[in-house]
Amino acid sequence: MSSKLVGVGVGPGDPELVTVKGVNALREADVVVVPVMDSGERGRAEATVLHYVPEEKVVRVVFALNERSDRARREAAWDAAGERVAELLRRHASVAFATIGDPNVYSTFTYLAQTIAELVPGTVVSTVPGITAMQDLAARSGAVLTEGTEPLTLVPVTAGAAVLKDALAGPGTVVAYKFGRQANEVAEALRETGRLADAVWGSALGLPEESVRPAAELDETPLPYLSTLIAPARREGGRGGKL
Repeated sequence: MSSKLVGVGVGPGDPELVTVKGVNALREADVVVVPVMDSGERGRAEATVLHYVPEEKVVRVVFALNERSDRARREAAWDAAGERVAELLRRHASVAFATIGDPNVYSTFTYLAQTIAELVPGTVVSTVPGITAMQDLAARSGAVLTEGTEPLTLVPVTAGAAVLKDALAGPGTVVAYKFGRQANEVAEALRETGRLADAVWGSALGLPEESVRPAAELDETPLPYLSTLIAPARREGGRGGKL
């Protein structure tokens, strides 16, 4: 029989935000892979997973999670990680891969699944959706993501602050991921587009070091890489004005 690889979204950090289906998938798998940047550190996905499965069932696999400048190094790291997971699939009937947020939203699982399709043909790949950082930040801050006919734009600021500025100039709510290293540029883009007053940012959501603050307080203080920003749509006309 073909082995199964399932990508499980474990949310942004709060273990209570893992879905029942996600917990079941983690517990039913023979092993649970968690991505780490080095073999010694405990990442957010692993910390969440350990609330639901024993440590001996968890396998750390090193990924070049933040490598963007050296494509050859990144590709080599992905290949090595893929080989490690392929080895597990050859020995086990089912392997779960835990990823923060959702496995289909800017997730390392996407690249892993492509690699496994080549290394272990016939592997059945599936995903279990997870709660995203923008949903959690919206809940914790009271920001409404969409109303009526409003669009929602999600931008990774790793693509550059100019991309975010273009999105802010348009209609609807704009969410920015991974903006911590460019916080000053993001604040300037919000000011220039008149979107600063209602915007909010957050980091380490659901964790002891959680921070949820108005974007107007952004300054030159370094922020965590995985910080999330919500700039709500401009809303006029009262209740139901965008219907």
